[in-house]
Amino acid sequence: MKIEVYRGDPKELKVRSAVILIYEEDPRPVSRLGRGVAQKVKRLLGSGAFRGKEGELERLFLAGRKIEVLYLVGLGKKEKVTTDSFRRGAALAIRRLRKDRVEEALFIAPRTGPAVSQAITEGILLGSYTFDRYKSKKEEFSPERMILHGGDEEAVAKGKILAQAQNYARDLVNEPGNVINPVTLAQEAQRLAEELGLECRVYDEREIQEMGMFALWSVGKGSATPPRFIHLTYRPKGEVREKLAVVGKGLTFDSGGLNIKPGDYMRTMKMDKSGACAVLGIMKAVAQLKPQVEVHGIIGAAENMPSGSAYRPDDIIRAKNGKFIEIDNTDAEGRVTLADALSYASELKPGRIIDIATLTGACMVALGEFTAGLFANSERFAAEVKKVAAETGERVWELPLDDERLRKKIKKGPADVVNTGGRYGGAITAAMFLQEFVGEGIEWVHLDIAGPAWAREDYGYYVQGGTGFGVRTCTELILRRASS
Repeated sequence: MKIEVYRGDPKELKVRSAVILIYEEDPRPVSRLGRGVAQKVKRLLGSGAFRGKEGELERLFLAGRKIEVLYLVGLGKKEKVTTDSFRRGAALAIRRLRKDRVEEALFIAPRTGPAVSQAITEGILLGSYTFDRYKSKKEEFSPERMILHGGDEEAVAKGKILAQAQNYARDLVNEPGNVINPVTLAQEAQRLAEELGLECRVYDEREIQEMGMFALWSVGKGSATPPRFIHLTYRPKGEVREKLAVVGKGLTFDSGGLNIKPGDYMRTMKMDKSGACAVLGIMKAVAQLKPQVEVHGIIGAAENMPSGSAYRPDDIIRAKNGKFIEIDNTDAEGRVTLADALSYASELKPGRIIDIATLTGACMVALGEFTAGLFANSERFAAEVKKVAAETGERVWELPLDDERLRKKIKKGPADVVNTGGRYGGAITAAMFLQEFVGEGIEWVHLDIAGPAWAREDYGYYVQGGTGFGVRTCTELILRRASS
């Protein structure tokens, strides 16, 4: 789909349909289409049939005009509208345009500028997403051309890259375990690197053991498909302003291992690789946007399966940084694989590490399905992530790491650390476990995306399935680090 910018008189544009994003009971953007159209919309607002509340959409037919069909999309009250409101409004509009088989349309918003142009572009592309690869009968119609009135071309270009990277991550999350496993995920990373000029090093099961990554190896050795460790690198030309690592949990399927999940909880566990898929999406976007930041994408990929060779409760495993892990529950495997991934990332000596993981059901209990838990060893870093996330619409909420009584729960037993801390405060003790494997002096943020990584229902610019959560927030953060 082409998304273009038009700065001329909208009444002169040869297009049959227009989308008008308006604040509640404020029809001013419609005046750009002429007095007659504005009066018609005012009458509609006065009737109460359409108020401009968020999520409202009304279609009007305009007889005898160049623009024959007008789609009014409500943003809500002006004082409550955020950048993400434009993203959601654009997604709502594009879905209706697809349903009505509209090939091209003009978008008019109550304000312009880079942030709004980028948000509308992202909303159009994210809202257009479908995953129909395994449908015999596919939806063949797709709009061809969307035009932003008064938009910013650079912001549109950036929005395209970010949304396409997120949709790429969504595709990978939605692929089933018989298609994406540790080996094929590594192959996809290599393909992406070759396409975009990234460095890529994949370590096989023998090399994983030789490097002392026995935590990752132990989780993956129960599967017929061996684990893989993936290291992607983006190096900017010229000045390097910062070195940063993004680490993703890559459980391509999680049965729970010997502590096997009930059937209902095993369903959708193809999404347990969402953190790894987000890392690939981030690296895809970074390679195209080319910030002056060296970025390392780190993924420990494994399949957690029960077998005679699977790791067991009570096993004690040595991680890459030399710490010993006692296994309490084999279904708390993601943090075990991340122990090696974070240790490896720390050895690269980055200034900052972000890890992204569908880590705990406890985080969903605390925050619901739509918000990620944020944990950090740096108030400054946490504040930066929260600020960016508020603009991208990827909700995060910070949880504490300072309860030493909780920390004692993962310090009991015969090893340095145990992989679960009990039922209460489970998201916090999981984050505390990860912190044990972050190198000293490195600023670190952990995003527990167990809730928002998978949409259980359609909402906003998401349809049921993988969301690619974290791609836009982390990429935006990297871009801002480059310009700070």
